[in-house]
Amino acid sequence: MSYVDPSIKDKFETLSKELQEAILERDVKLYSMKDLIKVLEEIVAEGE
Repeated sequence: MSYVDPSIKDKFETLSKELQEAILERDVKLYSMKDLIKVLEEIVAEGE
């Protein structure tokens, strides 16, 4: 089950609903902005 730390939840919620869902489907643990950026980079790389 995915987890978004409260310290970055505000930033996470600025993303589109579709992107939030795509991230949460990956079953990731997001404790920092670095974790969030890493997942976003993976999604971009897969789309190329």
